Amino acid sequence: MTAGLADTNNRRHAMNANENPTVDKRGDALKAQRFQMLEDIAKELSSDSLVFPTCFDAALKLRKELQNPDLPVSRIARIVALDPLIASRLTHLASSALYSPDGSPARDLQTAVQRLGVEMVRTTALGVAMGQMLRAKDMVLFSDISRSLWDHSIRAAAASRLLARKNGRINPDQAMLAGLVHDLGAFYMLYRAAQYEELRMRPETVKYLILQWHESIGVSLLDALGLPEEIVNATIDHDQPRPLPETMRTLADVVFIGNILAGTHLEWFQETADPESGQTGEVRQRFAELLPQIKSDTQEMLAAFA
Repeated sequence: MTAGLADTNNRRHAMNANENPTVDKRGDALKAQRFQMLEDIAKELSSDSLVFPTCFDAALKLRKELQNPDLPVSRIARIVALDPLIASRLTHLASSALYSPDGSPARDLQTAVQRLGVEMVRTTALGVAMGQMLRAKDMVLFSDISRSLWDHSIRAAAASRLLARKNGRINPDQAMLAGLVHDLGAFYMLYRAAQYEELRMRPETVKYLILQWHESIGVSLLDALGLPEEIVNATIDHDQPRPLPETMRTLADVVFIGNILAGTHLEWFQETADPESGQTGEVRQRFAELLPQIKSDTQEMLAAFA
């Protein structure tokens, strides 16, 4: 009886959704668009034919160019100079309080590269590309969630960097990259959802799909993009409940706690939750001394990556 009632409700909702394109589809009415998008994403991830905006492709090519850790600074500067936007953001970041405590500006690109290091140059290129992806024409349709997701990603990157510095055994720049890309699967799903007319008109449906799939798709995506294995592994199940580690022993621990300090998925879903209750409250109390610096660093990074 209950199953029959549910089927009836689904059919009724499907009829309403077909008649009114602003109604969010559920049940059978949604399956065609949902599974088509997920199937297309699976094909892209398995065939090395990822669909990203041009700015993202350029950043990925730049990352590959910089894979050699022995490249001289002068060569790195010449490679980066080919992308004026990334070059300007690197100079801005190198002149910020994050990397210039005494306030001295980076007056040229080579100085910026020397100050930041090659790992941070690669991370900045990816961060700038993620920021630009938000400005892709189709992403405007999901501007509220994409803006919240971007702010959350930057805050998680700032928190992870500071947690790694506090830990002392984990590379802060690596932690920052892991925090920055931990929700890249959600970015990618938003961008792909914008390619489907039925989903473009139903943002709440898209949110549901992202909530269900962004973690697993994100892991496959990061792997397909060739990010280091330790970065990929650190993002696995980052939104899934687990006991808090007594001490941060791994990069995954840092990303898990950094994600909580950044608000988890509740923030970018714009869902209300008491930040001082439950596990979130416990983490915020435990790392209360870092909260002002996380806020400050987040603002610096938003300015650098925008």
